[in-house]
Amino acid sequence: MEPGIRQYLIRILNTLGIGLLWMGINTTVGIMLGYGIVDGAFRLGNGIFYTWFFLSMGVFIWWIYRIWREPIQFEE
Repeated sequence: MEPGIRQYLIRILNTLGIGLLWMGINTTVGIMLGYGIVDGAFRLGNGIFYTWFFLSMGVFIWWIYRIWREPIQFEE
C-alpha cells in the first residue's frame, strides 16, 4: 500500500475510534446512568456531567484538529 493512502486510512481510523469512544462514554454516563437528564431540578451530578461533557468535547475537537492539521503527501 502506498504511504500516503496508508497515512490517510490511519487518520480516518483514529478519528472514528476516538469519536466512538467519546460518544460511548458520554452516552453511557449521560443517558444510561441518568446524569444527562434533568429531573425537576439541576443537581450536582448533572453539573459534573455537563462540565465533563463540554471540557471533553473541547479536547476531542482539539485532538481531531491535531490529527488532520498537516496535509498528506500522496505523491511520494
